Amino acid sequence: MQVFLCMKNIFVLFFIIPLIAGCQNFGALTIVSSLPNNLKEASGMEFLEGSDLMWIVLDAGNDATLYGVNAASEKVEKAITISNAQNHDWEDLATDGKGNLYIGDFGNNNNKRENLAIYTVSNVLQIAGSTTEAIKTTFHYEDQQEFPPKRNERNFDAEAFIYINNYFYVFTRNRSSNFDGVTKLYKIPAQEGDFEAKLIGEYTVCKDSKDCQVTSATIDYKTGTIALLTYNKVFLMSNYSEDYFFKGDIEEIRLGYRSQLESLCFQDSETLFMADERHGVEGGNIYSITITSQ
Repeated sequence: MQVFLCMKNIFVLFFIIPLIAGCQNFGALTIVSSLPNNLKEASGMEFLEGSDLMWIVLDAGNDATLYGVNAASEKVEKAITISNAQNHDWEDLATDGKGNLYIGDFGNNNNKRENLAIYTVSNVLQIAGSTTEAIKTTFHYEDQQEFPPKRNERNFDAEAFIYINNYFYVFTRNRSSNFDGVTKLYKIPAQEGDFEAKLIGEYTVCKDSKDCQVTSATIDYKTGTIALLTYNKVFLMSNYSEDYFFKGDIEEIRLGYRSQLESLCFQDSETLFMADERHGVEGGNIYSITITSQ
């Protein structure tokens, strides 16, 4: 009898989970696929030209590994461990459009880390084995003096960055107690060594701490459009000059769906992919949204 009840419960569980997902309203988003079960904490994603795989990293507490995921089969087809790196808190993934990937190990929820880093993984598609070494860039913010600073000055966490013309551009996730919606933009040389991250701009995303913290960034190298992600919005920046990203045109897209969205990338100039972390039967999906070409 106990075995029968157990099997009955399992059957009900597998029936209810897809039913719940099918009944959900995902707003402007379209579900592409589910993430593999072992990638439920996806924190960064990017496509590489010449490959159909979506490259994904996981956040704190997971292995220092890049995962190549086939979205159609929902399976990991390639896993590359970075032998000379640790996953203190990997929070985003970037590319340069030339086959290289960059891992942002700069998650800093409490604003007290002093070992912030970005790892460069070169020629990813040419890596034959399951391990490789990365080039390490370490940095500190030029305007951070205390670790941690006062609660109302904690704007030194980061979960978003892009690569342009031999520089990394890091967007902060504001965790100040008096949240004002400001994300700060820092510029760091994309090379091996230790550097001071230069503050070059600020932008007020919006003022609701539940919806306006920046969790990922990406750039379309064909159009130059930069996208920033929050838990229910995307901000598109275009028609800017040099690296004055906040001085160009900025369009806000409301997704109509809120979840722990922490990964973002362009599939092409009119399609954004994003993913959220899985919590119970919710989340753990890859989504797409069509945008107007900038």
